[in-house]
Amino acid sequence: MIQSQEVSQVPALPLPTSITTERVAATELRPWGSFTVLEEGRGYKIKRIEVKPGHRLSLQMHYHRSEHWIVVSGTAKVICGNEELVIHQNQSTYVPQGNMHRLENPGVIPLVLIEVQNGEYLGEDDIMRFEDDYARSKPQEK
Repeated sequence: MIQSQEVSQVPALPLPTSITTERVAATELRPWGSFTVLEEGRGYKIKRIEVKPGHRLSLQMHYHRSEHWIVVSGTAKVICGNEELVIHQNQSTYVPQGNMHRLENPGVIPLVLIEVQNGEYLGEDDIMRFEDDYARSKPQEK
């Protein structure tokens, strides 16, 4: 015969008092929209990115990281290397380390995506810009 235990007799499991992640940042505003660091740890960073309708990020590349983009809502126009594609809600794409890429919102509603970065260095200064609609720094001519 199976016997049941009273709830009061079941030992309580300890709950974490806090969940810690390294260097979690608040939302940062950009001319094209905003991003929020959701979590960061050794070798990875997870961001929520929102791009305003009709805006785009710079044509750029990273020496030290790759990126995975998952569209939560809206439509993303993506340039990665020589390829151009349009991805919609619940679709994703991969940007390999060292590939020139650009993200654009061609739609009429905000584009929201989750970006997962992987690499040995994930700082915002690992951005080499080639074209930028907002006149931010470009690579130095040698």
